[in-house]
Amino acid sequence: MLNPINPDAVIRDDRAAGAYPGQIHAGVAWWIAACYVVVSEAAQMAVAHDGRPPTIEFHQRFCRGAINAEHYGCQVCDLGSADEAQLLHAMKVLRGAPGALLNTTDDGGRKTVTIRLYAADGQPVTEDTGWAQVREKIARDRVPLPVNDQAKGSIIDRRDLVEEP
Repeated sequence: MLNPINPDAVIRDDRAAGAYPGQIHAGVAWWIAACYVVVSEAAQMAVAHDGRPPTIEFHQRFCRGAINAEHYGCQVCDLGSADEAQLLHAMKVLRGAPGALLNTTDDGGRKTVTIRLYAADGQPVTEDTGWAQVREKIARDRVPLPVNDQAKGSIIDRRDLVEEP
């Protein structure tokens, strides 16, 4: 694995979070997305971010990872900048697609990037509902790769789904 992380330190408390740069890097978003698509068997996923510069890079990598997960051909609905309520609304409009929300906080110059996953029913993914499997795949360097170009998914702009709830 290139540029490894400490999965137990980064993936905990029902989210992935870490100091950036340092504990976490944008490649982690790719890994998490690909693993979560496989774990959830997602054919479609809604993805949003908070609009901050570090988050945008992680968001782009997350979307690319989600479309490159084995044979799933996941269609990523890119919501752009949105909050949790807007993400959950979009997931409902998409008839129960799982989702992800990425954000960055800045505590006096120390940036922390956080990735939260949501199941198709809108509930946050927990240790028991997917995070443990995602962490295990990353820890064992079992990040899924696409089987071929025909298995690759797509990213579509769905900012039209972001509206005030």
